[in-house]
Amino acid sequence: QVQVVESGGGLVQAGGSLRLSCAASGSFMTATRMGWYRQAPGKQRELVAVLNSGGYTSDDTTDLADSVKGRFTIARANAKDTVLLQMNSLKPEDTSVYYCKMAVLVRTPKGPDEYEYWGQGTQVTVSS
Repeated sequence: QVQVVESGGGLVQAGGSLRLSCAASGSFMTATRMGWYRQAPGKQRELVAVLNSGGYTSDDTTDLADSVKGRFTIARANAKDTVLLQMNSLKPEDTSVYYCKMAVLVRTPKGPDEYEYWGQGTQVTVSS
């Protein structure tokens, strides 16, 4: 079984910064894709940032939603299966529950297969 745990949410004033962390643990080979999503009340869950593993950290590729480009950064932490979301210049409209989704390779009798797991979410509130 695989567990995905987020941390780092909280309350911050507009213009401030927060850093979210997401770690995967359990029985798997490696994380292949790590993503951050957010969902505000009454809205659909949306993709914020994604990191595609290139094997080595220097080969990772990332993509960010237009609404957060220039303010948010996604990167792998020193621990291989941990991903960080650095959020700067936060705005009230960034207020949401932030969820981490990890895609990991799992050994099966037929060979490696990819499975996706969600974290429980962490609240980010930006006051004006």
